[in-house]
Amino acid sequence: MALDRLDDPDYPTVAMGQAAHLLEVEPAFLRSLDSAGVVNPHRSAGGHRRYSRNQLEQAARLRTLLDEGHPLGSASWIDRLRGELADSEDRLGAAHREIERLRTELAQLQTELGDAAPPVA
Repeated sequence: MALDRLDDPDYPTVAMGQAAHLLEVEPAFLRSLDSAGVVNPHRSAGGHRRYSRNQLEQAARLRTLLDEGHPLGSASWIDRLRGELADSEDRLGAAHREIERLRTELAQLQTELGDAAPPVA
């Protein structure tokens, strides 16, 4: 359904001019990211660049790193590593939550077994 696309952060909905306006950059900046292979927008049937929300967020992060003085290659590497770190932290958090869930379940089972055990004479 078309409405599902509104919530999809990877769906390319934003045209080049609008993307540049939203990011407060010149269109040439976005073209340079595309030429460097760092942010590759989708293309419309007419060949126009279309950006997704995720791509706009990536371009904004890269812009910040470039403004801090990093060259584009380093900025791209830093952004990728930060993304990988965030993914790893998410997985680690999920693993910790699963461990706590299993500990709680184990404690409940131990309590049930203790309650069901016959008294020792």
